[in-house]
Amino acid sequence: MNLVDVGLRLQVALALVAMVAGLLAPAPHRSRLTGAVTAVTATVGLVTGIAAMAGTTGALTLPASLPLGELVFAPDRLGGLFMAVAGGVGMLASVFGIGYAHGPAASATAWTAFAAFLPAVQLVPAAADVMSFLLVWEAMAIASTVLLLADHAHRPEVLSATRWYAVMTHLGFLCLVGGFAVLATARESTSLASIAGADAGSTAGRVALVLLTVGFAAKAGLVPVHVWLPRAHPEAPSHVSAVMSAAMVATGIYGLVLIAVRLVPAAPQWWGIVLVALGIASAVHGILQASVATDLKRLLGYSTTENSGLMTIALGASVLLHAEGEPGAGDVALVACLLLVVSHAAFKTTLFLGAGSVVHATGERDLDRLGGLWRSMPWTGSAMALAGLGAAALPVTAGFVSEWVLLQAIIHGGPQQGLQPGADPSRVVAVMLPLALAAVALTAGLALLTFVKAVGVAFLARPRSAAARDAREGTPSMIAAMVAGALVLVGLGFFAGPLAVAVAASVGAEGIVATPTAGILLTGFGASIEPVRLSGAVVVITTAVAGLAWVLERRQARRRTALPWGCGGVRLSPRMQYTATSYAEPLVRVFAEELRPSRDVAVTHTDESRFVVARVEFRQQLGDPVEPLLYRPVQRGMNRLAERARGIQNGSIHRYLTYSFVALVAVLAAVSR
Repeated sequence: MNLVDVGLRLQVALALVAMVAGLLAPAPHRSRLTGAVTAVTATVGLVTGIAAMAGTTGALTLPASLPLGELVFAPDRLGGLFMAVAGGVGMLASVFGIGYAHGPAASATAWTAFAAFLPAVQLVPAAADVMSFLLVWEAMAIASTVLLLADHAHRPEVLSATRWYAVMTHLGFLCLVGGFAVLATARESTSLASIAGADAGSTAGRVALVLLTVGFAAKAGLVPVHVWLPRAHPEAPSHVSAVMSAAMVATGIYGLVLIAVRLVPAAPQWWGIVLVALGIASAVHGILQASVATDLKRLLGYSTTENSGLMTIALGASVLLHAEGEPGAGDVALVACLLLVVSHAAFKTTLFLGAGSVVHATGERDLDRLGGLWRSMPWTGSAMALAGLGAAALPVTAGFVSEWVLLQAIIHGGPQQGLQPGADPSRVVAVMLPLALAAVALTAGLALLTFVKAVGVAFLARPRSAAARDAREGTPSMIAAMVAGALVLVGLGFFAGPLAVAVAASVGAEGIVATPTAGILLTGFGASIEPVRLSGAVVVITTAVAGLAWVLERRQARRRTALPWGCGGVRLSPRMQYTATSYAEPLVRVFAEELRPSRDVAVTHTDESRFVVARVEFRQQLGDPVEPLLYRPVQRGMNRLAERARGIQNGSIHRYLTYSFVALVAVLAAVSR
């Protein structure tokens, strides 16, 4: 038995121990005990995934009463990457949950569901056959649904979010069942190795490709099947939100990569076009909604849709470039997709844990009611600031490196370069790749505005509520998890070269080399990036600017004795500062057609005269335009259909017997053919 064999068995055993601890541990010790065991479970998953990425092979076979045979888990290099991501995220979330979970989030049901949720997420990329994959996929969905319901007794919006999540995730599951069934029937096997290499040109291949894409897109939170994500993430406990956003959503991307790399390796061009289009729509829509959101966790939920969109753009570009005969650029785009997965896991985990720390300290998620938290919560503020740099793709984080690799793939695979010597690029590449480049540039700019707003409004300026004024830093386990996540994000940026080489090896990509200073060299393009040198330049420039500002401040302080007016600082109040709403107002005006805000102005006059105004109230609501355009018409149609269906059951025994007779005749007619 090797490390992978032992790791798989330990994960299952520790998951059972954690569930027993969640059920039976006394309430005062439940969070510490169950959280510690789940943290160890996730750590084992992290180590197992790294071993699988390194090429170690192993398998776990579990007996099952299913008619299709045993359950087999045997991660390959690609599965090991996603298992390691899920393990790392789960480890940080578990440590955070030890100090964070209280009330409904610390109940026996919640901790037991969390103990089942983590290993399910870790085992999805390890599944070696269809039945194992679907079983742990459904276990992941059910456990996360239970966790969403943790606070349903205190907040009615939790039930609505859970209904949306349950419906969307199970519709996606049905699509996965249909897609895998088509492939398994064609190959007469349920093993993923046996159904790999499907012919996308056949009718069965096309049907399977569409169904699987819809199913995985729903889990990844891509537009238009993203509507569950900004609803569910804010309502789940924050350590659960971190796992859902950084690890569970990544399983949807894993499914799409699995299609492109294993199941349908010669994917058709039209599928690449679909992926790029889905990615562009998701990235732009997600970051626009995040840029105007005032609920901190809802903002992070929409940011997840944006990041899933960027990953899908990279994967779609890889499919297009491979289909056009440019494997070098296609491999770089595929590596960019996986680097985006890793970097997103690091910064989004830290951001959700930071948001949980803010909620734990203030009870507030509304940015308009926060402010001034940096003084009382410096660890949380520092961790979220670093994670915000990663989310905005700024140096020297892993987010910056991953988007740089994506831009290199798009630029060097673009029509201005020519896909082959002396060959003209196709019109598809000439159109889609520039659109992808524009979308990446737009989302990068809007992401910077979004996280300047999130971190600046929440942590700087002055408190806008009593809860923000009285906030205190979280528990040691919460601080440790946040700081560790931020350090991992920066560390992955510093050692981007070894990370990129390991990621490239997981999918057999070529043309990516680590430089002696842990940078990345793209041999086919002659492009390189040196994060260590870049960080040195950033440190020097930052130090120089900070020193100059300090000197100028000192000189000004010597001259100033008193302020001539109080309006400049003495009488400054929170009402004189930017809120999240006012900060985003220019974006609302620029993108009004996309955001479709609803505004209402209520004017109250004095009793003495209708010409004298006593009060003016302005209300603005921003919803997701996809819901009224797509889902509400479907919902109304289903309601009308349900009302008409009620007429079938009118209580008449004669009618029911007629239904049975007609059904029997139809079955006999079908069998007799």
